[in-house]
Amino acid sequence: MPAPPDPPHGQLRQAAFGAAYRMVGSVGEAEDLVQEAFLRLHRERAAGARIDSAEGFLVTVVTRLGIDHLRSARSRRETVVGEWLPEPILTAEEDDPGRHAEIAESLSMALLVVLERLSPEQRAVFLLRDVFDYPYDRIAAVLGKSPAAVRQLATRARRQVEEGTPRFETSREQRRRLANRFFDAIEEGDLAGLEALLAEDAVVRSEGGSGRGGRAARGRVRCLQAMRAGLARLQRMGTTLRRTEVNGEPGLLVVDRDERLVGVVTVDVAGGCVQAVTSIFNPDKLRHLGPVADRDALLRAARDRTRRPS
Repeated sequence: MPAPPDPPHGQLRQAAFGAAYRMVGSVGEAEDLVQEAFLRLHRERAAGARIDSAEGFLVTVVTRLGIDHLRSARSRRETVVGEWLPEPILTAEEDDPGRHAEIAESLSMALLVVLERLSPEQRAVFLLRDVFDYPYDRIAAVLGKSPAAVRQLATRARRQVEEGTPRFETSREQRRRLANRFFDAIEEGDLAGLEALLAEDAVVRSEGGSGRGGRAARGRVRCLQAMRAGLARLQRMGTTLRRTEVNGEPGLLVVDRDERLVGVVTVDVAGGCVQAVTSIFNPDKLRHLGPVADRDALLRAARDRTRRPS
């Protein structure tokens, strides 16, 4: 019996990229893994191998490659001063709201940050089991481990994820409404409004430049102080905010007067509060989204304006 036909190439590529991006948190690195996985798929078939599920083959390969990549990247990321933050991606609405909510949950910045704390194998098991719903015996085959060992990895990974990303029952519409109130307060400079929407144990993460990791402010008071300073800096730079969706969550694009990208902001909403705000201003993590502004030049121009006599 002949092997079943493959899904469209775009669908295969989307599935492979989704697995690779969740594994490594970098767009460029994920694309490299996907390219290598497709090369291996073509090579195997050219050699006469029967592959019934091209998608399953690609997800398996990018997962294995992702584990190897994370092992080599971990030493580099650990040398970064501060917290390593993932590269943001812009996500679009889907026709199926349930499917979109599922994608959003597994792409959120808050989850990707927590996944960085897992071992590469724990990360792979968590994603394959809890995101892609692979059975334990299939994950065991991917990792070359026993199903019992995979179950242990899954339990430990799930425990760490649950500790790092507390979740409450909040509908997508509720999250959108609260995020829009938060963005209204940002645009109006309403600090009291921001404070009222931040959770008591909220965290604000920000990564500002090449070679530097993210800094984190924790607790409502410190978060508000960090946001006040950041908003004042953006105002001096003459930036504009554009509402969009980032990593399946409500977000903002920060652009300069020439519509070049300065930064990306996401908010994680749960339990009627903003739990986390993540701001990426590192140009190296924004170039895949389009033209990027020279943030240092904008800051220098802002300082020059304040020093110039009236």
